[in-house]
Amino acid sequence: MIDKFKEFGLTSWSVNNKTAIYILTIFVTLFGISTYNSLPKEQFPDIVIPTIYISTIYPGTSPADMENLVTRKLEKQVKAISGVKKFTSNSVQDFSNIIVEFNPNINVEVAKQRVKDAVDKAKQDLPDDLPTDPSVIEINFNDFPVMYVNISGPYPDDKLKEFSTMAKEKIEGLKQITRVDRVGDRDKELQVDVDMYKMQAATITFGDIERAIAYENKTISAGSVKVDEMKRAVRISGEFTDLNKVATQIGNIIVKSAYGSPVYLKDIAKVKYDFAEQESYARMNHNPVISLNIVKRAGENLIETSDKVRAIMAELQANKFPKDLEIVITGDQSETTRTTLNDLINSIIIGFLLVTIVLMFFMGVTNALFVGLSVPISMFIAFMIMPTIGFSLNMIVLFAFLFALGIVVDDAIVVIENTHRLFHKEHLPIEVAAKKAAGDVIVPVIAGTATTLAPFLPLMFWPGIVGKFMYFLPVTLIITLSASLFVAFIINPVFAVSFMKKEVEYAKDATFFQKNRGLVISWIIAGALALIFYVFGNVGMGNFSVFIGLLLAFNRFVLDGAIKGFQDKVLPAMMNVYENIIRWTLRGRHTIYLLLGTIVLFFASIGLIAWRKPSVVFFPSSDPNFVYVYLKLPNGTDQAVTDSVAKVVEDRVYSVVGENNPLVEAIITNVTLGTNDPTEGDMSPKPNRARIGVSFVKFEERHGVSTRVYLDKIREAVGDIPGAEIAVDQEKGGPPTGKPIAIEITGEELDDLVAISKNLIQYINKQNIPGIEELRSDLEDTKPEIQIEIDRERANREGISTAQIGLEIRTAIFGKEASKIRDGEEENKVMLRYSPTQRNKIDELMNLNITFRDMAMGGMVRNIPLSSVAKVKYSNTFAAIKRKNQKRIVTISSNVLSGYSPNDIIPKIEESLKGFTIKEGYDIRFGGEQEDQKETSDFLGKAMLISLGLIFGILATQFNSTSKPLIILTEILFTIIGVFLGIGIFNMGFVIVMTGIGIVGLAGIVVKNGILLIEFMDELRGRGLKLREAIVEAGKTRLSPVLLTAASTILGLIPMAIGFNINFVTLFTELNPKIFLGGDNVAFWGPLSWTIIFGLGFATFITLVLVPCMYFLNERIKARLKGIDVETL
Repeated sequence: MIDKFKEFGLTSWSVNNKTAIYILTIFVTLFGISTYNSLPKEQFPDIVIPTIYISTIYPGTSPADMENLVTRKLEKQVKAISGVKKFTSNSVQDFSNIIVEFNPNINVEVAKQRVKDAVDKAKQDLPDDLPTDPSVIEINFNDFPVMYVNISGPYPDDKLKEFSTMAKEKIEGLKQITRVDRVGDRDKELQVDVDMYKMQAATITFGDIERAIAYENKTISAGSVKVDEMKRAVRISGEFTDLNKVATQIGNIIVKSAYGSPVYLKDIAKVKYDFAEQESYARMNHNPVISLNIVKRAGENLIETSDKVRAIMAELQANKFPKDLEIVITGDQSETTRTTLNDLINSIIIGFLLVTIVLMFFMGVTNALFVGLSVPISMFIAFMIMPTIGFSLNMIVLFAFLFALGIVVDDAIVVIENTHRLFHKEHLPIEVAAKKAAGDVIVPVIAGTATTLAPFLPLMFWPGIVGKFMYFLPVTLIITLSASLFVAFIINPVFAVSFMKKEVEYAKDATFFQKNRGLVISWIIAGALALIFYVFGNVGMGNFSVFIGLLLAFNRFVLDGAIKGFQDKVLPAMMNVYENIIRWTLRGRHTIYLLLGTIVLFFASIGLIAWRKPSVVFFPSSDPNFVYVYLKLPNGTDQAVTDSVAKVVEDRVYSVVGENNPLVEAIITNVTLGTNDPTEGDMSPKPNRARIGVSFVKFEERHGVSTRVYLDKIREAVGDIPGAEIAVDQEKGGPPTGKPIAIEITGEELDDLVAISKNLIQYINKQNIPGIEELRSDLEDTKPEIQIEIDRERANREGISTAQIGLEIRTAIFGKEASKIRDGEEENKVMLRYSPTQRNKIDELMNLNITFRDMAMGGMVRNIPLSSVAKVKYSNTFAAIKRKNQKRIVTISSNVLSGYSPNDIIPKIEESLKGFTIKEGYDIRFGGEQEDQKETSDFLGKAMLISLGLIFGILATQFNSTSKPLIILTEILFTIIGVFLGIGIFNMGFVIVMTGIGIVGLAGIVVKNGILLIEFMDELRGRGLKLREAIVEAGKTRLSPVLLTAASTILGLIPMAIGFNINFVTLFTELNPKIFLGGDNVAFWGPLSWTIIFGLGFATFITLVLVPCMYFLNERIKARLKGIDVETL
């Protein structure tokens, strides 16, 4: 008869209802696989940042006037909005933009409405003649392109545009696509280039010509008339539709002068249908290129979208496009997503196999498979939940699964190992063993899981864009680990009851079939499946079936003996060695010496870090997938000149990488458009800027060659072009941040800011601080400008206003849209202005007459020469005026050279700034990446303290004690020794985000085993065992699960830590595993993985040796305080 025992009700119910649990397991598996296949797959999470953008257009306004008339008025109201974290503004010629960043807890729609309300309040203070109200839009990360289709070849602009239009229309027809932006093409326009002198001689104004064209190019509905019994619409169709004749037709329009005299437009203007003036340039591999920027809808599957776009381009290239037209797809996020998915999934598989192999030796093959199955089932449950909370399958989520791989099996290990012990050693019936095993460990396991999850709860409230980015990690971990608890206590016990058997002893004369009946049947099934697969041409599955058969044989004839030998000899020997170590540590003063030695080691590890001085970076970076060369010429440089210099830079880049380098996918040059450094936050067109981008092939196709060497060589090759500012950088990994070195100077007077920034750059350069690429100021004070100063008194006497003069000059130079000409789905402008030779000569422009009818003189037509009421002044002005939180700001920034860390350079700059004097009322601080880094560091510190508080609360509740929770918290503190020793010994870098998350995560992982150990010590003492014996017996009993849980977590992370990749598909289909080490994922997640590995490895020693010592000391101290003889314990 079995005595009454403690059990867990849900486990007992599941054991009694095995059929229901198997049905549930099948449902979870099928539904989980189905959900996985349907989940959107992306490189990075779809994050929504409550950031709102206010843009205002005010033509003809200088940056200084734009700031005073528009920007300041809007900022005054924005400041009053609640929930605003910060706001920045940029006032440039004709344009103002304000970026309002809210606290992360503010809903985007709420933020947008608050900004709209503030803009409405500011309208009464804004100029009355704004052409449109300020626009308020949200910054949506889904609006960034997910891939670029580059169409290039030896064809004229109109043919390339025709090809790109064909592709654009096809791609925009996909439901996954929001829009396709075309870059590098030139729009056509109907150019009406007026001869100024002929127009003045005919007494015709721009307004006369504009009205004449607009009135002729019209389609008007005139209603309907009744004809017989039908109503017919009457329509006057006057639009110009024949593009071959449109220039002639418009040239034949009659324009009436102020005196009513008719003049043909062609007599005073040259009319032609041609491409607009080339304002931007784009090339790929030396040929002109048009790029299609593909923007995906939010929530759509990135990989599926990419496949469909590629299929469209392949079909067009095969059937529609000429053979020499080159199609290159660059920046395809799906490639990185595929690689990330494959790498992480392969790492999960490899980790799963390593974990299962280790479990086999401790628990046997069958029990190891029970525990191993908890990994996919827990993940299937997580997959089922993810769509309900709007999660996609991205690299953060996948790494969370990998991170959880070793932790997920912890609960199952404890339950199955306890069941195995009760079934084999205490010889309880399997149903009773399963129920009792769950009942024995339910409290410590739940407490352990709660403490494991505790450090991840604060990470859900990580502020800023980095927090939005990393939010998916703690949520996925919490879901998966909670699911593992369900699997461990509901599903695993049912597997154990059904399949856990004691070893069968066969008679000596038993036949091979009798001893291996199950193996033979499995061979037959595997062979039959392999034959079927081979017959139907599925070689991969056929090879996999053969592999399973061989694996079963290997298990039966090799592993079984090895496992039995390990369990019968090695494991008992390990327990004996461990018992001797524990008994030695509990003898005399050894316990105190060991504790003091650990404290000394803690400070020694800190000293090792201080001596080694590892590089400290904010976010990890890998070998470049893209190298960008940013070229900046003096303000006012014509785009054609910029292009000529860009060609020089381009040639130097080619001299470094070569013309036909197998590592290089494409080299793309852009001038004016898409040329700004993304960290500057300004994406407006800049004629004085260019960008040359080198796109490399995928990591696995580089065959171990590092692309970082190209970054350094290109930087060296392009650094000495006179008059040009050149920066060389790679793509950014992780969430967007500012420049690694960014010094912000705030104040009011622009002249003072200019002087301070120039002096500061010179001062820092004199310090010769190594690692700084080149310090540059973002305040451009040399933009060339021509000011036409109007004599208002004279102009008013002549009866004309400033607006009349300004609009006349604007039309003469910039032009005015008189109408539109339809070209299929597109509409091309009819642009009215002076001829190029006249509009580009300021002296000739000063000779223009302002023609108008003066009503004060009885409607007389008058011609007032511009030179009589205005004069020309040449000067330089500010290209832009930037502000932050209502203060003018200048930012001095630089990239960091390879081999250096921003956190090595910034302290040196800070130290040098102590000797730099600054005018009162002006401040200097560090911004950019350093600002985000400080925010992250501060938060991780708070998160660690909150985690420790949560863990302490859980432990105090479980043990009803304060001393035992303190023992476990001390274990967390000492775990950092392993992290510091690992980083110091192997000379690794310290990545603030990843290493920080690893340390916070370790706090929860390491306490689980400590809880199990201390809880069992208390239980044994409750049964009457002496203190020393209870500690020794608890340590020996929990040795296997402690080693297993630590080993499973470490082995689960090893593949990602070293970047070990195997292609399991090609392993069976081609017998080629395509093994390689490294990749983007190991650069990104390696630091976090190594932090866990180092910390948990040392924590195993702490748990098995130091925790028993601290427990021993704690109990003896408590006994002395109570006056109890310690020898009686």
